[in-house]
Formats: sequence, structure tokens, C-alpha cells
Amino acid sequence: MSLRQRPPAAAGSQYGVNRSSQPPNPEEEAYNIIPIHNLIADHPSLRYPEVRAAAYALRAVGSLRKPPFGAWHEHMDLLDWLGLFFGFQSDNVRNQREHLVLHLANAQMRLQPPPDNIDTLDPGVLRRFRRKLLSNYSAWCSFLGRKSNVWIRDSAPDPRRELLYTGLYLLIWGESANLRFMPECISYIFHHMAMELNRILEDYIDENTGQPVLPSISALGVFRSSSGQWIWGVIFFALSSKSKHVGKTGFVEQRSFWNLFRSFDRLWVMLILFLQAAIIVAWEGKEYPWQALESRYVQVRVLTVFFTWSALRLLQSLLDAGMQYSLISRETLWLGVRMVMKTVVAAGWIIVFAVFYARIWTQENNDGGWTSKGNARVVNFLEVALVFILPELLALALFIVPWIRNFLEEKNWRIFYLLSWWFQSRIFVGRGLREGLVDNIKYSSFWILVLATKFSFSYFLQIKPMVAPSKALLRIKNLEYEWHEFFDNSNRLAVGLLWLPVVLMYLMDLNIWYSIYSSFYGAVVGLFSHLGEIRNIQQLRLRFQFFASAIKFNLMPEEQLLHGRGMRNRFNDAIHRLKLRYGLGRPYKKLESNQVEATKFALIWNEIISIFREEDIINDHEVELLELPQNSWNVRVIRWPCLLLCNELLLALSQAKELVDAPDKWLWYKICKNEYRRCVVIEAYDSIKHLLLQIIKFDTEEHSIIKVLFQEIDHSLGIEKFTKTFKMTALPQIHLKLISLLKLLNEPKKDPNKVVNILQALYEIVIRNFFKDQRTSDQLREDGLAPRNLSSSTGLLFENAVELPDANNGTFYRQVRRLHTILTSRDSMNNIPKNLEARRRIAFFSNSLFMNMPHAPQVEKMMAFSVLTPYYNEEVLYSKEQLRTENEDGISILYYLQTIYDDEWNNFLERMKREGMKDKNDLWITKLRDLRLWASFRGQTLTRTVRGMMYYYRALKMLAYLDSASEKDIEEGSHELGSVRRNNSIDGFNSERSPSSRSLSRASSSVSLLFKGHEYGTALMKYTYVVACQIYGSQKAKKDPHAEEILYLMEHNEALRVAYVDEVLKGRDEKEYYSVLVKYDQQLQKEVEIYRVKLPGPLKLGEGKPENQNHALIFTRGDAVQTIDMNQDNYFEEALKMRNLLEEYRTYYGIRKPTILGVREHIFTGSVSSLAWFMSAQETSFVTLGQRVLANPLKIRMHYGHPDVFDRFWFLTRGGISKASRVINISEDIFAGFNCTLRGGNVTHHEYIQVGKGRDVGLNQISMFEAKVASGNGEQVLSRDVYRLGHSGVEGSALADKSSNNKALGTILNQQFIIQLGLFTALPMIVENSLEHGFLAAIWDFITMLLQLSSVFYTFSMGTRTHFFGRTILHGGAKYRATGRGFVVQHKSFAENYRLYARSHFVKAIELGLILTVYAAYSVIATDTFVYIAMTITSWFLVVSWIMAPFVFNPSGFDWLKTVDDFDDFMNWIWYRGGVFAKAEQSWEKWWNEEQDHLRTTGLWGKLLEIILDLRFFFFQYGIVYQLGIAANSTSIAVYLLSWIYVVVAVAISLTIAYARDKYAAKDHIYYRLVQFLVILLVIIVIVALLEFTHFKFVDLFTSLLAFVPTGWGLILIAQVFRPFLRRTSAWEAIISLARLYDIMFGVIVMAPVALLSWLPGFQSMQTRILFNEAFSRGLHISQIVTGKKSKV
Repeated sequence: MSLRQRPPAAAGSQYGVNRSSQPPNPEEEAYNIIPIHNLIADHPSLRYPEVRAAAYALRAVGSLRKPPFGAWHEHMDLLDWLGLFFGFQSDNVRNQREHLVLHLANAQMRLQPPPDNIDTLDPGVLRRFRRKLLSNYSAWCSFLGRKSNVWIRDSAPDPRRELLYTGLYLLIWGESANLRFMPECISYIFHHMAMELNRILEDYIDENTGQPVLPSISALGVFRSSSGQWIWGVIFFALSSKSKHVGKTGFVEQRSFWNLFRSFDRLWVMLILFLQAAIIVAWEGKEYPWQALESRYVQVRVLTVFFTWSALRLLQSLLDAGMQYSLISRETLWLGVRMVMKTVVAAGWIIVFAVFYARIWTQENNDGGWTSKGNARVVNFLEVALVFILPELLALALFIVPWIRNFLEEKNWRIFYLLSWWFQSRIFVGRGLREGLVDNIKYSSFWILVLATKFSFSYFLQIKPMVAPSKALLRIKNLEYEWHEFFDNSNRLAVGLLWLPVVLMYLMDLNIWYSIYSSFYGAVVGLFSHLGEIRNIQQLRLRFQFFASAIKFNLMPEEQLLHGRGMRNRFNDAIHRLKLRYGLGRPYKKLESNQVEATKFALIWNEIISIFREEDIINDHEVELLELPQNSWNVRVIRWPCLLLCNELLLALSQAKELVDAPDKWLWYKICKNEYRRCVVIEAYDSIKHLLLQIIKFDTEEHSIIKVLFQEIDHSLGIEKFTKTFKMTALPQIHLKLISLLKLLNEPKKDPNKVVNILQALYEIVIRNFFKDQRTSDQLREDGLAPRNLSSSTGLLFENAVELPDANNGTFYRQVRRLHTILTSRDSMNNIPKNLEARRRIAFFSNSLFMNMPHAPQVEKMMAFSVLTPYYNEEVLYSKEQLRTENEDGISILYYLQTIYDDEWNNFLERMKREGMKDKNDLWITKLRDLRLWASFRGQTLTRTVRGMMYYYRALKMLAYLDSASEKDIEEGSHELGSVRRNNSIDGFNSERSPSSRSLSRASSSVSLLFKGHEYGTALMKYTYVVACQIYGSQKAKKDPHAEEILYLMEHNEALRVAYVDEVLKGRDEKEYYSVLVKYDQQLQKEVEIYRVKLPGPLKLGEGKPENQNHALIFTRGDAVQTIDMNQDNYFEEALKMRNLLEEYRTYYGIRKPTILGVREHIFTGSVSSLAWFMSAQETSFVTLGQRVLANPLKIRMHYGHPDVFDRFWFLTRGGISKASRVINISEDIFAGFNCTLRGGNVTHHEYIQVGKGRDVGLNQISMFEAKVASGNGEQVLSRDVYRLGHSGVEGSALADKSSNNKALGTILNQQFIIQLGLFTALPMIVENSLEHGFLAAIWDFITMLLQLSSVFYTFSMGTRTHFFGRTILHGGAKYRATGRGFVVQHKSFAENYRLYARSHFVKAIELGLILTVYAAYSVIATDTFVYIAMTITSWFLVVSWIMAPFVFNPSGFDWLKTVDDFDDFMNWIWYRGGVFAKAEQSWEKWWNEEQDHLRTTGLWGKLLEIILDLRFFFFQYGIVYQLGIAANSTSIAVYLLSWIYVVVAVAISLTIAYARDKYAAKDHIYYRLVQFLVILLVIIVIVALLEFTHFKFVDLFTSLLAFVPTGWGLILIAQVFRPFLRRTSAWEAIISLARLYDIMFGVIVMAPVALLSWLPGFQSMQTRILFNEAFSRGLHISQIVTGKKSKV
């Protein structure tokens, strides 16, 4: 046993006494990972001296003054001392004790070289940890100009004091609850408590009492009476000591849509100034802009951009003042002065520019042209402009030399504050964010290229073509308009309307150019990263022979690689990878089966294949084809998987036949040109030799004959005369007989007589046909190749000599099957494995081994890490009832999964039969748990996530074994393992656990049989998995089945911990809240509570998910934490690379080391349906190519997904891994990235490792998810974080995150629209697919997606994002939308679709359709049908997509009977009034009220802008009333004003009928009918009178609908804004009635095309094919799902 793993010593360390004098009973005190309370316990982690060294260092209390508030025991340590002095909770102390000991032990284990004395804690380890933990506190003190209260000098290290400071901070943090989101608040608390600690340590005397000083907080007895309240006591005590009121001194968040300009003012300024300059230059009509700029007049006009620039500065200063006026107080008076001065100066610049500009033209007019004086005036203007842009030039200079600006911002020198006072507020975050020079160059080059292309395109193809038509329009005089003209003799309004869409497109198309360049740059980065080099099994075969070398190089640690990280080592690594990647120079010698390297590789590869079989993505036969068998039958070469050897033996035989007369060397040279062929020839020969000698009795003459025969063959091979001795033409005959023999041996019932016959025939062929020199019988007997005594032989040869092994000999018959496969395989096996997911995983893992990644350290020396998953109330494990219950279409979840995952279901049944299932009924009895697990592993359940994350634990145990095992251990273990695996089962399980528990825990595998015990301790120290099951306590109390399933997960996963919030009733109305951590104790066979930390109040103050993460974060361990969501999965082969990934923290990326490691995601839900495929393709392009570009070259990647790995201690002290403010942080993930960047962190992206992720698969789920994301994006734009980023030099991040009447002019705009919606938005997806799957495959996928109406889906999706992003920008009020993420196979009703999409899509599509209809009716251009179609086809496509998408992608969306039922249901929902407790799903009125929620929370600006936007509906009326016959071609404004009489009359009629209905409809119905009759009669009379006495035409009745229906809708929308005033009046009921009629009208308009397509034959089957094409292409019977067949089981 090594020194590092010797049994724990009984003696204490130099820092303290041994606690074993009073060891607590282990059963009395539950522990989390290590029993630190009992260091002599038999626990594998306690074998490490580093653990004991850290624990003993904590016990070095020594001569410290004992706390007066509680009994002091000898076994207590420094954390107990702090807990007693400051009143920390005991469980918080216990939690942080283990936390600190684990981290210090792990840090000391990583020391290189190891310390001289491994039994004591290394001071350097402690010092580095203290510096990292308190680095934010130190920066905070420096920023405030306060002296740090950490009294430690580096020249005189004091380990005990170091431990006290780190322990104090961790204890504060562990009990801070929601304050953990405010790291500077924790720094404030630590600052004061550290001062109290210093007074105690320095033995200060209290002046008032004359006694040794006590913590000030202890005087506040109220805060000591209840554990957990001390933090709040510190805050109260600190604040109450202030005598005067302190005003606000931080950032005041005024949320307004003006932030859209304020946060991105630089981008707006650039776009507006270029637009102005481009219009001025283009107006000259020259071919190129530089030609126009040769004119002095143009040059001077271009100078007007400075007016615009100064006006924009004024706007910015006014917005700054408007947003931050609340900051001004006595303490921040100078901030108010600066606001006023900035506004005055900005206004002053406008005046200055006006004066100097006027002087230029005055001089020009006086001189009659440009003279030297005029030029001098221009120079004067430019001198003034130079002063104006000096700040920008200074910023540019500092951008070019970023280290200077970082130095200025990071140094807290007062002179620097004074110099920068004018330009920016002094804030703690957002300083020193500039990257290095190289990164700046890459970033700048990218954006220069994008902007240069965008501006060139805009000038030549957007702005310049508009000039000539605009001039022509302005030159037209006395033009007669068809409506009233407000500006006489001017066409400027028409020109403005003409330019409006061009300007809007100009402002939008930057995103298109970003998409183009990011796609191609991302592809280049991906190519250099070697992505997609192995895409399929064919490419896998070419690289597989280098797999063992690649695994050794990347996954197996080498000590020499850990010593140096210099340039020489990197260069050698690069050369080595190059040789490995392309097989140059044979970087490693050929792997033979007796080499340890090959054996380690085989263990890893076979474990991967074994797990594939556990997951049922391959079958038993495929396991045999894919595995690397352990050495047996004395085979001399590495035994490659059969998959790679297919057809190779036959090719070798054909070569032997062709080269009959060739010498041995030449034939062998030809065979050895292919490594697999060489190996298969040797393996086949060795295997046949061993087989024949094994099935023939050892002491028989036949056995000696076979032995002599092989000796002759071996001799001829040795002297290189094989082809001279034997006939190559006989080999095919021998080959056929051997196949017959192996076929017989593979049969269940073996006939020995047939075996004898084949052996005899084989013997005859060899003796008569194989030898070139024929021998006589005597010669054969003499040579030992025939029986020596014929008379003694009774019967035929081999008749009594054959003895077949027992049928239970799994090893023998497995080898027979392998040999039979090698001899018979003729195809290339490119379709093995059959399962697409298995192929993808093998290909990605294989490819990743040849990508650049850090070397793996030993497991002992790797960084420890945790995984944290927030869980609320989602599915844990599908129950029997859930699997069997059928929906309205007769489909159960189980049948759906059986159909979608057909091959995996068959593999599952095969495995169950092997494990004892007799018939399918057993699935619901003895194998029910396995069935539930199988189904749950294919849904988005907690069980699937836990299984995936526990692969880390399983991988670490195996890697720890391989790290420490000797060559002898591995060789002997592999032999033992091979026999155990083959004798027991194909999966190699030999565990006491039930099959179901094995399937779930993944802890029992073939390799685990070789473990020595220490692997468990190592893995536990390095990995912890915490699931934050927020309501687990209440679930247990209610006997919720979810609680039982969570307990089952803990029982079968050793490293799994569950954290939850427990609510304890105290009295009637009082509750106490606790953060609780539990685990399953395998010895006690029950759940045990480990820690219980009291919270100051309810958990959920902000958004639920980040609050849940925050409360459980104190129970995580390690240097890193990976945030995993509830819809994620992991793969064993990827878990092997985790220690490589963690080594990235040691590497500089630019000028900083990473703080967030971005990890690639694989969307595993793409195969469910076409809709899921579209979503998967869209997500995949973002999580791969999109994030690749954001990380390199832009360096602006944030945190978008949950597989990212956080530097735990860095984030622990800087606000945590998410933000939780309600509404603002609804997209909590990205704010962690914002926080990271603003605090000087670095986010990278790595694609050699991936994590699975599920996405929504139904349109309604997808739309709710995208609504949440779009709303969250809107909130981000309004947040302080984006403002700070925008003014700290990284504003590109927000830009990158937002995914976001002339014939010629009409065509130009239409082309722009096609580009926007079509090719370029799909370009990233096409490029990424080309990179990873090949160009032709990517193009085919793209065409297939188009045929499946993907463009309809993406257009609809764009509408969802636009609606909710725009609404949030204007009004705020984003909210979380739970999507469920279940399986979507059932039909969604029309009413449900209408509720979801009426406002976001249907109404907007109807509005756009109305515009196009009016355009077709009254536009001159529309008279040419072709031109109209060419100009409006994309707009009509938008209308159709927004109306039809919810029905095209709805199962049974065009079923006639369902359509009829849906319409009845819709009308019932519309007219059902409901009561107070009615839900939106039941009552239209309730839904209508909820749709106006955003107007209740919006401010004055939001309401004003909403009214302005609603005025657009009145333009229909303005334009159309002049087209009515009654207008008599008049263009007077009176026509428009009189048209409002129609609106008033319509409203009066509506009110009259509503009044009559309410008063007479119930009791005096005859009066109600009379009123209706009179109204109708009056309307008829009015129409007749108008026809008779005016120019009114009958067609005007229908034309007027186009005018007044939009007007009515506009009035309703405006009335909603004034709801607080109108709802108290009687008019409100009329408005509700009118709104109901409009929704009925909209519903009928939307339902009409759906009903038509449902009535027509064939559309239902076509729609099913479109929706489920992905499944159809795999031969699945989706029609059975849609039509509702019964389950197979």
C-alpha cells in the first residue's frame, strides 16, 4: 500500500490534539461525504493523509481564549470556536467544516511536486485559498478606500489565523440566504465581523466593562436567542449606528423602453450618422461616393452630421438625468452637478456647431464660391469638431492599448477618479474589462468586416436607388391626391413614407450580416478545432487503430506532462497530436494484446459498449460486434471489434489466391498494408488452432496430428516458405469447411457426429489438397500427420476424439461466434450499430479524442466538482398508471415510446428475456420497475438526468482504478474480467443488486469487480451531485409518489444528495424555514438528515428557480460546479473527459483564466417529430456555431445554457451562479454571464465534450418557451447589467444575443424581405450541419426541412419572439411560462390555440392581410397581377404562416370531426361568462382581462406609446373613405370627419341593443325583438335614403367594412389603456361586448381555411406525414399513433 493511502494515524498533527479521545458515535452524527467527526472510521476517503492533515489543522485551537457563551469540549475546532463566539448555527458549522476540509485536502492532493510532509497542511495551499476566497472583499475594500480587516502579513504566515478568516467568511456565506445574491453586502458583514475577530485575537479590553472584548453582536441578545438571525443582527447593528440618513448611492434602475437607446447609444449614433452622411452623398447622383465627395459643397453638407451627433449626445444626457435623478442626494450632489453640466454642454455644442456652420455658408455666399477664406472657415469648423470628438479619440486610443485603460480603471487612485469623473460614474463592477491586444484585434477585425459590408450594401443597394425616385417625386407639382392633403404643394410626406421601410430595413439588416460572417467564421474555427472529421462508421474504421493511443494521450495521465507547461511542451504536444490525428510516422508502435496500454483501452471501450447495452441503444449481437474482447485462445494481436474486421479475411484470401506464386514476404507485405487485415489473419489462425485443439481430446492421436500440422505451418511461416509449402488455392475449401464447423458449434443442439464428419472432410482437404508436395501414407505416419497404427484405430478418424465444451461455457461459445463472424462477414457493416443515437455518440466520442484538449491529471490530482440540478415538481419516474393511461385518441405514453423508439424497445425486451422474463405480462409484474425506468429514460424526467449525472461518479471510479492499478493488476484483472463477463451475462453484471437497481445506478459494471476499495473514496472526494428538490419536504408530508421516487434515486445512487426547504409550523401563524440536506444511508437502510440550516424567512423572494439553486449551493463541494437543468442528460463516454475540461481553468484565454467553461449541448429530442427536428436544428446551430463565435473571436459569450461549468469559489464570492430578482431576472442564466463579465471574469466555449439537452416538442410548448425567452431578452435590454456592459466596451454581446410606390423600389424591398426570412437566417444551421455531417447531407436536410414546411415554423416562431420582445420593451412585466416538456401527441383544441396566438399572431396576420387586400384594391401597381404577386408573395406567406402554423403542426389538425367539435368548443368558451373563480381556459372574459395585464404594470410612456401605435388603425379609415362613392371624389377634410358619424351610429346601435338585451331579453322578450326590428328598419331606411339622395353606392356597404372594422378595433385597444377610468362607467360593458364580437369575427376568419382544408380529402394524411416525417423515415407506424391504436403491451 502506498504511503498516500495508508490507514489513518491515531496521533494528532502539530496544529492540534486528536479528536479521537472523545469520538462521537458515528450512528449519532450523520455525515455528508467524509466522517470528519470520526477520523478513525473505516471510510475509503480517510485513507488520504491530506484529509487528516486538513482536519487536524482546524483543531489547532491552541491557546485561543475560550468562548464564554457555551461549553467548550476538547474535540472542538476553530469553526466551533467561531460558531460559539458569533452565534453561528451548529449545522452551518458542520457543513462548512466538511466544505473546508474537503477543499483543502483536494488542493493539497493537487500540489506538484507533493509537499515534504504530507501529514501536515501546506501553508501555501491555505494562503492561496484565502486569497481567492477573499479577493472580492479585498477589491471592495480598496475601491472604498478602507483598510482590509484581514490582518495577515505574507512575510509571517499564520495558518490558524488564515483558517479563522476563511472559516468566518464561509460561515457567513453559509447562513446568508438571499444575501448571497449581494456579495458586497456579505463583504460588508465580513468586514465588521473580521474586526470583531481581530479584537478577540489581539486580546482587546472593553473600555466599558474592563473585561476582554466580546463581539458587539453578542450584546444584542435578541439576535443570539434564535440561531440564524445573527447576520440580520449585524446589518441592523451596523445601520443603526449611523446617525444620519444616507441617500441612494448605487445604480437606480429606471425601466423604460428608452433604455433601448440609452444602453446601445454608440450603435444608434453610428447607424444614424452613417445614414445621414450616405443620403447627403448619394443625393449628388454620382456613381461612387468618393466622386461626390470631391465637391466642396458635399463635404460641407456632410459636416451636418456633427449637429446630429451633438443632438444625440443631448438626448443621451437627458436620458441619463431622467433615469438617475433618484440618485441625487447630499452624498451624491456632485452626480447631479455632472448631469446638469453634461446637458448644458451638449446643448452648447449644438449652438457652437450652428454658429460655426453658419459662418461657412455666410462666407461662401459673400465670396460667391469657395475661396481661401471659406476654406479657412471649414478648417475652423473641423478644429471645433476635433475638440468635440476628443473623448471618442481617447477611447479609441485606450481601446488600441487596452492594458492602459484596465490599469486606470482597476487602480483606486483618487487622481484617476478626478480624470474620469466627467465620463463615467464610479462603480465597483464593470471596471478593467478590456481584453488583450490580440483579442482586441480579432474582435475589431470581425466587426470592421461586418460593418464595412453592411454600410457598402446599404449605400449602393438601399440608399442610392432611392435618390432618383425621391427627386422625381419632389419635382412633381400640382399633384392631385385621392385624399385630403395636409401639406399643400408638397410631396414630402409621400417621400417620407417611401423612405420609411428602407430606413427600417437599414436599421435591421446588421443582424443578417452578422449571421453571414459569424457562420463562416464559426465554420473556420470549427474546422481548425477538427470538428466533424469522424462522421460515420466508415471514417471511424480509418481512425480506430489509433484509438488506444489517442485515449492514452488524452484520457490517461502521464506524470511527465504535469511538470511543464512551457512552449516546448506545447510544441511537442502539437506535433504529437498531428501524428496521432493523421497517422504520421506511427506515433506509437502497433498495439499487441499483451500490452497494458491496449488492455486499458479495451477496459474503457468495453465499458462504453456495456453502457450502450444497459441503455438499450444496441442489442446483444451488436455488443459482440463492437466490443474489444479480452485476450484469450492465445491470440497474438489486439483483437479489434468485429465491426472493423468485416470482410477483411475474405479480402486476404482473395489476395492469397491472386498471388499464388508470390513469395511470403510480398504476400505478407500486401496483407500488412491494412492493419485490420493483418490482425484478422493472425487472430483467425490462432483462434482456429486453439479451437481445434480444444474440441479434440488432449490424449488422443487426433490431437497430436492437429498439433503436428500446426507445427509444420508455424515452421513454414517462420522460415518464410509458406507459399512454397502449401497451395493457396486450397484455402477457400478450408474456409468453407471451417464455416460449416463453426455453424454447427453455434447451434443450440450440437450433433457430435456432424462435427466428426466436418473434421474428417477438413482433414482430407488439408492432407490431399493443401500440401504442394504430396506425401504417401507412410510419410504422413512418419511425419505424425496420420494414425501410426491403423489396426488399433477403431472406426473413423476423429470419431471418438471429439469432446465439445459444456453449453454453459460462455467464454468458449462467445469466441466461436466471434470467429464465425470474422470468417463469414462479407458486408461493410456500415449500418452497425443500427440505432442512430448510438452511431452519433460513437462518432462524436471518437472525433473528440483527436481534438485539442488539456491532458488529464490523475483522479487524485484533478479538481473536485459538483453538479447542481434545481427541481420543483416535474416528473421523476413514470408510474404504471401514467404509462398505461390513454389520451383522448387512445394513445398511452408507453405505446408512443414503443413506436418512436422501436429498436430500443426490442433491445429492452431482449435484455429482459435474458434477465428472466418469460412473457410480456411479466413486464407489469416482476419487471415493472425496469419498464418504468426504460420509459423514464426516454422522457425528460429527473430519473434520466440523475442517471446521466451519475455517470461522472462511475467514470471517476474506473479512471481512479486505472490510475493506480499496476501492470500486473490490469493484466490479471482483464483475464479474470473476461471470464466473469462471459460466464455470467453479456452485460457483465455480477452484483447483488436487482437488475432494476443496476439499470438505474450504473454503479455495478464489469470494471467495478476489479476495484480495490480506494476508488470509491477518491470519487466521493472529487464529485458530489446535489438535486435541489425545493418542495421535497412537503411532498414527503403529503405522501406524494414523487417523494418515494426521489428516495429511490438516493437509495441507488451513492453520490446523490437532495436539498430541500422545510417549513416548520411554530404556533398558529408562524413558520420557520430550513435548508435541509439529506442522503440515503446504505448501512441504516434509510434516509438520513445531514444538515439543517435555518433561513431568515421564506425562500422564494424572487424567481423560483434561481432561489432554489441559491439555497442548495451551500451544500455543493469542489472547485467547480456544473449547472444542469431538469431536462438534461449525460453520457458515460463524455464523463470520461470531465477531468480534461476542468484543467482548462489552468489555461489563460487571452489575459485571463476562465471562470465559466462553456460546454456544447446535444439536443436529443430532435427525432420525435418534424417540429422537434426544426427546434433541435435551430438550437443546435446556436449552442455550437453561435456560441463558438461569441467565445472566439468576439469574447462576449455569456451563460446561456445549464451545462456550463462555473469556477465555484469565484462565483461564490461574487453573487452566485444566477440572479433572482422577480421579473427582471426571468432569464436567470444569462445574468450570471453578465455578472461574470462585469466582474472581470472570462467565459470560454469547449466542444470536445457535450451534454444532452431536451427541448419542447409541441408547437404550444415551443411558443411558450420562446415567449419566455423573448420576454426575458426584453428585460435584459432594460436592465442595468446591459447598460453597464454597453458602456464598458462589450456592447457587442447584446447585439449578438438578439436573434433578434415605385415598381423598382418595391422589388428591392421585397428581395430584402426574402433574404431576411429565407437563406441568411438559415445559414448558420446549414453551415454547422455541413461542418459536422458533410455538405451534401446538410443541403439534403435543408431541402427536406423546407418540404416539411420548416419555413412556416420559423416564420411563426419569429412572430412569437417579436411580439413578446416588443411588449416587454414597451411595458415590462415578463413572466415565467411553464411548458411541461412532456410528449405531445394529442390534438390541441382551437380554443386553446386561439388563446395562445390570438394577440401575437392571428390579429397581426389579419391586419397585414387587410393591408394587402386594400393595396390590391386601390394600388395602381396591383393592376399588374405578376407585379403584385412578386411584391407581396412573402407578405402573404407571412399571413398564411401566422394563421395556419398552429393547425399544420397540430396532430389531427385537419380532421373534419375534430374541427367541428373545436368550433363548438370555441363558441362555448366565447359566450361562457363564468364567475369570480373562472379560469382563462373556461371563460373568454377572464382571458380577455388577463391579456391586458401588461397595461396595468406599464408606465406613462408605455401607455402613451401604446395609444400612438393603436392610431395606425385609423389610417385605414382615412384612406378608404375617400374611395367611397358617397365621397363624390371630394378630398376635403370634412369627408373624413363626417365618416366618424358612421362610427358613432354603429356604437349607438350596439349600446341600444345591449341595453335592450339586458333590460328585456329575460322577462319581456317581445320588447327586445321589437327594438331589434326597429333598429333594422331604421338602418334600411337610412341606406335607401342615402342611395336616393347622395352618391352612395351599394358596394360602399362592403368597402366601408375595410375602413370601420379596423377603427373599431383601434378604439377597443385605446379603451383598454384607459381601463382604470372607463371600468367604473357603463360604457365598459359595451366595450366588453364589442370586444367579444371582434374575437368571434377573428375566430371565424382563422377557422375558415382550417375548416376548408379539413373538408377536402387527403389533407389530414398529408399533414400527418409532414408532422412526423422524421419518424416515417425510420419506418415507424406513426399513423397508428395519430389514429389511436392500442398499446403493444
